[in-house]
Amino acid sequence: MIVTGASAGVGRAVATRFARAGDRIGLIARDAGALEDARLEAEQAGAAKVAIATADVADPDALFAAAQGLEAELGPVDIWVNDAMETVFSPLAEMSPEEFRRVTEVTYLGFVHGTMAALKSMRPRNRGRIVQIGSALAYRGIPLQSAYCGAKHAIRGFTDSVRTELLHEASKVTIAMIDLPAVNTPQFDWARVHIDRQPRPMGRPVEPEVVADAVFKAAGGGWREYWLGWPTLETIVGNILWPGALDRYLGRKAVAGQQTDQPVSPERPDNLFGPVYALHRTRGSFSGESSNAAVLIPAPLARLTVVGLGALACVALGMATGRLRAAAKPGPKLRARRARPAP
Repeated sequence: MIVTGASAGVGRAVATRFARAGDRIGLIARDAGALEDARLEAEQAGAAKVAIATADVADPDALFAAAQGLEAELGPVDIWVNDAMETVFSPLAEMSPEEFRRVTEVTYLGFVHGTMAALKSMRPRNRGRIVQIGSALAYRGIPLQSAYCGAKHAIRGFTDSVRTELLHEASKVTIAMIDLPAVNTPQFDWARVHIDRQPRPMGRPVEPEVVADAVFKAAGGGWREYWLGWPTLETIVGNILWPGALDRYLGRKAVAGQQTDQPVSPERPDNLFGPVYALHRTRGSFSGESSNAAVLIPAPLARLTVVGLGALACVALGMATGRLRAAAKPGPKLRARRARPAP
């Protein structure tokens, strides 16, 4: 299997999880030193073999060359996980076009390039599975992350399109998306910011290892999409049912909710245009409040359950309304009896 964004966070945790299963692992990221560290972790976890390739996923030629080299060393690709991402915590009015473009090139086009590379290997053999690391923010945009939210929305549309093309070919290559809640990764320590205070996850995050277990299951499963954690389900369903109310709630809560009480240091490094080796690790700075478990829900089942519960609620409401109307309706008037004379 090959994973992009493998030097830190979710990508690094995913590599270690597949390594524990004894797989052959290919790691792609920008920082050669961090990749070496990730390689050692995967080897110690039990990988059959680990190979690394330095590439920026925003550069298609570099990514294609990396994939070709890894395949030559490890063999045909069975599973490809697209994970590399960038974000900028900033109001749109404070961002430059170059910053917005960079987030889009990595977080969206990086998935496009990775999917192309995977299909080059998988389609001729008519086998393989691609897993896209998505987000609840693929359905619901939030303030301060417009570029990231836009990219995640784009990945969902792109993935749906590619899936239909594979179905048209009657291909046995499958593609899945797993949508995540907030995750405790180093992104909050090294993302570029145009806000006053240090960024933080919105709500209670999960640890990257929780995501890695979910990705491992999704890679071996057959569903088209998975939602990880109840916050993901609540966000997606809430946006379907009450998008306007969610707009107002996020407008009130999500700006402060994505910032700690600590001011941003003028010396804060960021990884937007170059890696920050010192911060490469699996977990971020919020382990003290992170969860080590989350339910993995196949999205089609979740949607069916929500629709079913909604239908039952409508039936129950209709029956209750009918009973209330029947109780309120006056009965037939009784005719007064004539008094009979006494005998």
